[in-house]
Amino acid sequence: MIKAYAALEPKGKLTEFEYDPGELGPQEVEIDVDYCGICHSDLSMINNEWGLSEYPLVAGHEVVGRVAQVGEHVTHLQAGRLVGLGWHADYCQACSHCNAGDHNLCLTAQGTIVGHHGGFADKVRANAKCVVSLPEGIDVKSAGPLFCGGITVFNPLVQFDIKPTDKVAVIGIGGLGHLALQFLNAWGCEVTAFTSSESKSEEAKSLGAHHTLNSRDSEAIAAAAGRFDFMLSTVNVKLDWNLYLSTLKPKGRLHFVGATLEPLDINVFGLIMQQRSISGSPVGSPGNIAKMLEFAAQHNIKPMVEMFKFSQVNEALAHLESGKARYRIVLEK
Repeated sequence: MIKAYAALEPKGKLTEFEYDPGELGPQEVEIDVDYCGICHSDLSMINNEWGLSEYPLVAGHEVVGRVAQVGEHVTHLQAGRLVGLGWHADYCQACSHCNAGDHNLCLTAQGTIVGHHGGFADKVRANAKCVVSLPEGIDVKSAGPLFCGGITVFNPLVQFDIKPTDKVAVIGIGGLGHLALQFLNAWGCEVTAFTSSESKSEEAKSLGAHHTLNSRDSEAIAAAAGRFDFMLSTVNVKLDWNLYLSTLKPKGRLHFVGATLEPLDINVFGLIMQQRSISGSPVGSPGNIAKMLEFAAQHNIKPMVEMFKFSQVNEALAHLESGKARYRIVLEK
């Protein structure tokens, strides 16, 4: 039996929950969970904000632990190996996206917490393809958020061939943004942080920003016209996107990793005349997750985390929902 914490209804408090996972599949891995990050997506799933939730719902998709057992066809992982698990627990492994190494774009991928029990538990199972070994030198306690927040901001650097000479801006210095600053600085870019909080300006610079701009100051933003090659939005609020687009160079790109729910109000001439682009991306493939972990270990990149015990999961979720978390939350035994 696996012991977990589950929501029994939308917006419900998490309660102790046990379930029988059945026999371990031949391609599966069972992980003893040591740490599990809490992402805002966990909160969205618990509250059924996306209409995808099934109850009882065991959230948690930023898992770090050790391999407890492996299926008979798993050869690249062994019991005792330190590993992590992110948003996906399985892929079809037969579609054109999987065959091209873009597993994160698989249309029938199995989410770790979508119709599947996640990592707010003492154990979790997943297809071995989704389980990634942790490299030496990684900080184990804070590594969990790299499997969601970390890969979410790292993946665009690979997908869009961001160059060390690029001038890059990050909108929003929170759970995603504080990691983006670190990755971009280590990548070699000139980094500017857009933040609405003056108190975060010096902190943004300590995390890797070379410059900051007040996102509430439209005149300051307008003065940055044509400055950036790439802009990464990590926020989930509506902004004056045409104003932000104006700060891009010709052929510049505004890229979304924050789930802005309101439609984008875009003047298309701002795109056409300067050949600018708008795009978005989800988490990354197992291959890119492995690259991201190696890069993080080499450059000592780590999330800023607040630690809670698994038994304090409801308090941790309330702290996340309050908006006061700095910047990620991790559960530990």
